[in-house]
Amino acid sequence: MTDDLDTPVLDNHLHLDPRHGRGIDAVEDFVRLGGTHLLVVNKPSWHLGVEPDAPADFRPVFEETLDAVAAANDVLPGRAWPVLGVHPGLISRLVDERDFSPADARDLMCGGLEIASEFVADDRALALKSGRPHYDVSDAVWDASNAVTRRAFELGAALDCAVQLHTEASEDLTDLAAVAEESGLDPTKVVKHYAEGRLAGPTPSVMSEKDRLERAAEAGEPFLMETDFVDDP
Repeated sequence: MTDDLDTPVLDNHLHLDPRHGRGIDAVEDFVRLGGTHLLVVNKPSWHLGVEPDAPADFRPVFEETLDAVAAANDVLPGRAWPVLGVHPGLISRLVDERDFSPADARDLMCGGLEIASEFVADDRALALKSGRPHYDVSDAVWDASNAVTRRAFELGAALDCAVQLHTEASEDLTDLAAVAEESGLDPTKVVKHYAEGRLAGPTPSVMSEKDRLERAAEAGEPFLMETDFVDDP
């Protein structure tokens, strides 16, 4: 039985992985519970067996995400959109495991974002994904990651699209909101994935847990809701 909530219900950040997850079965559960719309974020490239050496290597990761979105659109009463980009954790794989310099890793990741931006420009994706590591890294890696994030903001400004961020846990990301503004991107179009209930700076995308959602509602500011791993068995 479908719950009729008489309102659109958007999951702002999730992955659909028919290889390793529940895929469309998870979408069908979402619909049965009243869900209508999805923003499907590409999985980290290495989860799909892609270890990039050049920006074009990200293209099959993005194409696979578009395929998952097309399948979801056959099930949803509303629709799904892709959010494409480069997971910030990739920089550690490149530097620690593949002997890239932080600068070379930065350039590769920025190139991947530029490929993702082509999909947005062609109306094949809705938004970009970027960010910085949520764990301790060297100053050089931190600086490189912030440069990648700045490039995502520049692309988002040029395309007039949102940028979803994967970052450290924080209730104050005004530094990133300021970089977005410097880059020409409205900070309200910067969305912090996996947010707590309150956040200064970007728009929070709050994990769908009762305590976090209550905090977000009490704050009286706009926020989004997400599950992140809706299709994880």
